[in-house]
Amino acid sequence: MPEEANNNENIEATQMHPAPVQKEAAKKKASPKKKAAQEIKVENAEGQPKEAKEASEAKEVMKPVQNGIGLEEPLLFDKYSYRNIEIRDASLENYISLTPKRYPNTYGKRGSTFAIYMAQTNIVERLVNKLMRGGTGKKIGGKVIRTEGRLQGKKTKVIHMVRDAFAIIEKQTNQNPIQVLVNALENAAPIEDTTRVRYGGIIYNVAVDISSAKRLNVALKNIALAAITNSFKNRRTLAEVLAQEIILTANKDPNSYAVKKRIESERIARSAR
Repeated sequence: MPEEANNNENIEATQMHPAPVQKEAAKKKASPKKKAAQEIKVENAEGQPKEAKEASEAKEVMKPVQNGIGLEEPLLFDKYSYRNIEIRDASLENYISLTPKRYPNTYGKRGSTFAIYMAQTNIVERLVNKLMRGGTGKKIGGKVIRTEGRLQGKKTKVIHMVRDAFAIIEKQTNQNPIQVLVNALENAAPIEDTTRVRYGGIIYNVAVDISSAKRLNVALKNIALAAITNSFKNRRTLAEVLAQEIILTANKDPNSYAVKKRIESERIARSAR
């Protein structure tokens, strides 16, 4: 009887406190779901979980644009980036708009104030608008040029011409055409001009400073006039002439029409001081 009692006590003890071998076997029989969860939580070499790393990479790829267009920053003509464009002239920095757009075209009504609307318009679109004209409007080189409505109101046609001109600029300079255009505008914008003032029935020419908005308007107008004038009755297309004029102006070449006009206006202003 005492031996049977001792055996019963040993059986109860083993049931209450299983051997360490049984514990290890129970651990090995863990469910596959728990194993998968443990593998997912394994950290990579940087000390960040794999799931968190993949999520952060996805966020970086799908960053929204500031203007709210798409999930990626739009490229001009799907080729040229608006990033890292340097504006060296501080007075023109607030007037050269580099709002990212695939095609430089603004729909809808413009702002209530014309100056604010022009300052917020993409600079490439402003160049396109300057090219949509019926000619020179006055004598340039001893003649008046009339395009007979070939460009007036035909914005899509002019945008395609500017796109071709930018392709030529990229091929010849190996630079971003937007940066080359900005450099050309800085070099073509005059600093001084003259105005007429009457004193006692006598008219004098007085030198005056030019506002930043007008400096940019004059630069765009001279580049557009040079392209229209040189391509009129010429074998070269408007895109080729426009690309050449922008490159020459960006390099401060004296053969550029826009650079010539700036030098002339500043020379007249100096003599009128």
